[in-house]
Parts: sequence; C-alpha cells; structure tokens
Amino acid sequence: MKRLLALAVLASGVATTGAWAVQGIDIRAQTAGELAGLCAARPGEPAADAKINFCLGFAQGAIDVERHYARDKKPFCIPRPGPSRRETMTQFARWVGEASDRGSMPAAEGVIRFMGERFPCK
Repeated sequence: MKRLLALAVLASGVATTGAWAVQGIDIRAQTAGELAGLCAARPGEPAADAKINFCLGFAQGAIDVERHYARDKKPFCIPRPGPSRRETMTQFARWVGEASDRGSMPAAEGVIRFMGERFPCK
C-alpha cells in the first residue's frame, strides 16, 4: 500500500511539472537597434534577464572576435578598472539612439564602432 501511495504521489508530481515549465522566448539581434533594445531592458519587464544576458553575451562575443583578429592593432582600449559590462551596454543603447543611421547597422559592427568611440586607444 505504501508503495502504491508513493508511486501515486510521484506520478502526480511528474504530470504537473509541465504546467510549471517556463515558456521559451525568441531573442534576436540582427541590427544595432535590435541589440540596443535588448540592452535597454529594465528589470521587471517580461524576459528582462534574458534580454540583458543576451545583450552582454553578444557584446562579449563580438569584442572577443574583434580582438582576436585585430592582433596587435587594438581597435579600442578599455581602461582598468573599467565600467561594468551592464553600464557599458546601457551606454551603447543610448549611443545607438543618438543617431538615426546607427540603428540599422549590423549588431556586431555597432558594438565595435561604439567601443572604438567610447574607449579609443591613446
């Protein structure tokens, strides 16, 4: 009897876990404007954490690739200590909004161009 009760409890938990599953979201950033929109997400908005994490990860990937291929010719120089990634990408979102032509450029190109303007090598 105890086995049957334990099995029933376990089965009821398995049957209801699907109802608690988080719905996936589709996040894309083809343009700097789309990426800026994700970077400007405010805590408390639907999927804000996912949008911000996508923004930060995308930017880090673009920066890493650019640095790899630039080799000794640095495209930008981030000071140490520098601003946080979140702060930098919030500035990126504002930068994109300051000029109408920036929103339509490819997202990675926008990140690299912003970084070069924001953190020029001296």
